[in-house]
Amino acid sequence: MIPVLDTPHADFSDTPLWLSLVKALFIFVYLLLSTLLVIWFERRIIGRMQQRPGPNRNGPFGLLQTLADGMKSMFKADVAPAAADKFIFTLAPIITATMAFISFGIIPMGGTVTMFGHTTPLQLADPPVAVLLVLAVASVGIYGIVLAGWSSGSTYPLLGGLRSTAQMISYEIAMGLSLVAVFLFSGSMSTSQIVAAQSGADSNWWFVLVAFPSFLVYVVTMVGETNRLPFDLAEGEGEIVGGFHTEYGSMRFAMFFLGEYVNMFTVSALATTMFLGGWQSPPPLGLIADGALNGGWWGLLWFTLKMWTFMFFFVWLRGSLPRVRYDQFMRFGWKVLIPATIVWVVVLAFLRGAQNGWLGTAGVPLFGRNITYAAIAVGFVLALLVAGVVQALERREVKKATAAPPRPTEIDPFAGGYPVPPLPGQTLLEPERHRPAVGASTVAAKEDVRG
Repeated sequence: MIPVLDTPHADFSDTPLWLSLVKALFIFVYLLLSTLLVIWFERRIIGRMQQRPGPNRNGPFGLLQTLADGMKSMFKADVAPAAADKFIFTLAPIITATMAFISFGIIPMGGTVTMFGHTTPLQLADPPVAVLLVLAVASVGIYGIVLAGWSSGSTYPLLGGLRSTAQMISYEIAMGLSLVAVFLFSGSMSTSQIVAAQSGADSNWWFVLVAFPSFLVYVVTMVGETNRLPFDLAEGEGEIVGGFHTEYGSMRFAMFFLGEYVNMFTVSALATTMFLGGWQSPPPLGLIADGALNGGWWGLLWFTLKMWTFMFFFVWLRGSLPRVRYDQFMRFGWKVLIPATIVWVVVLAFLRGAQNGWLGTAGVPLFGRNITYAAIAVGFVLALLVAGVVQALERREVKKATAAPPRPTEIDPFAGGYPVPPLPGQTLLEPERHRPAVGASTVAAKEDVRG
């Protein structure tokens, strides 16, 4: 069976209700200040990458520019389209922003600290299925996006909302599968126990080393989950204007903006917790002065530095890569990431079973435990089977595409009453001088033209 850690969950026995409220307020302020700082940081870094100064007027080094932009949003006219559903139109950005903050409540930001005379973990809550709670809250946050597109009463926001929903649901599947490896190594879904599994005496490896394929998949999916470049396809200016928030302005738009950046911090914090040891200090520093730099409020420093490493990665991607095409992005998620993650999880499950002695004892050591030759052979065969199934399905799709009837070389751009642009290799038929109306009046219109 999968080993279960002896380390207990985070101890909240000395944490009264009012102290939990104080920690909730601390997380809220921490994320707000981090958002103000990261927007300035992003604009300055991209400015350097594009050889321009970036914000440098309001405050020292332009640090107050984000605050000025926020104040400007507060005083802008709050306008809603006439065809919009006013209640849902207002509720959608509230859902998006609220769900982004809730997810951060289960992230351990540090070790056990002393606050106002009480000893408490630097964490708001630690349920046994904390990681699943983060994924569930992220799924609820999708409602804010699809409701924003639907309630706007406009075509482009609706298309952007549907596109964003499909994108986030698709990449949540691969994200959840990438975290299964961490569950197998740690034997728990509790975030505090996952951090403890990366620092204990029996398993002092950060999971970024022992589950590197899962880490790569998670990094890709967290960019797609947050709608950031090169995957910000829900707001492609050349296709659907601004996407689901096209009709939004003032503080309603600012709440979507806030939710996006807080989500970036949330997925970065989850990556830090799951793969980079959480609030634990890097290995060389953990050995200094018997671990004096590896506990208490020091953990908040290491946690913040690791999280900001991912934030720089977000900014670097935005300043470096162009936006991908939507069909390529979805094909990559469904036909590459998800099958590859399934193969990796199946192989890893057999390797973990071999470490627990399910398949004999003769084998080779790996990460401090023995893995039998039988487990390696079974895992390899399973990986080949899954890869073969995926390849067969891909060939079937290609065969269907080649067997499809050829597209016509000539096309009437107004057939059916809607203008249709030609595909590559097609030519346009000369449109009629008087195009008949579509519907019940089509016959009468034709008779008028003939007469």
